[in-house]
Amino acid sequence: MKLVSWNVNGLRACVKKGFLDYFEQVDADIFCIQETKLQEGQINLELDGYLQYWNYAERKGYSGTAVFTKIAPQSVRYGLGTDDSEPEGRIITLEFEDFFLVNVYTPNSQRDLARLSYRLEWEDRIRQYLQELDKIKPVVLCGDLNVAHQEIDLRNARTNIGNSGFTDEEREKMTLLLQTGFVDSYRHFYPDQEGAYTWWSYMNKVRERNIGWRIDYFIVSETFKDRLKNAEIHPKIMGSDHCPILLEIQ
Repeated sequence: MKLVSWNVNGLRACVKKGFLDYFEQVDADIFCIQETKLQEGQINLELDGYLQYWNYAERKGYSGTAVFTKIAPQSVRYGLGTDDSEPEGRIITLEFEDFFLVNVYTPNSQRDLARLSYRLEWEDRIRQYLQELDKIKPVVLCGDLNVAHQEIDLRNARTNIGNSGFTDEEREKMTLLLQTGFVDSYRHFYPDQEGAYTWWSYMNKVRERNIGWRIDYFIVSETFKDRLKNAEIHPKIMGSDHCPILLEIQ
């Protein structure tokens, strides 16, 4: 089974930049996107063979997630825990026969860290949510998690210490998640790989010089790691300031 995750940073714009070409080429069984930046009825995607599930933000042109799947889920949820709503459209959970898929667009703590406290509360809530799901069946968490976990996960670690996405607090929340029974699938295969990034600033020639951050992940339950076959980052795929990531499972 092939799974793909991509923060498209505005789906309508990304479609004009080759989204559908990549979508058809990669032929994923499950394709998750974040930061759709649209409302219901603002796009009509013809994706033959796929069921579509959307979570729109209440605020127009902001946030939003979607999942396109060839495999019909047993259930679909759009919030955390018993709350089946999320005003910023940041999460969709699909239950399949032998695992849960959780597609997430984690809140950014913002450049001045104005949203850091909200972000840390979110981290605690979603960790608890994932642990509850994991008691039922294994979990595959994917999406833009808005944190570079270790220094190896961004080009200029020293100069970014304390910045949004690389604060001690955000990194510690990722460490805590992994310590509670979850695995970073890319590091499972490539523990020491440097220069493996999924996001680059739009500043001039930053992407060409690969001055990036790895902030998009597939995180899986520890009990699920034996089913992992392959993890990839596709940095040559344009259309967004993020690139797609791929996970193959048995």
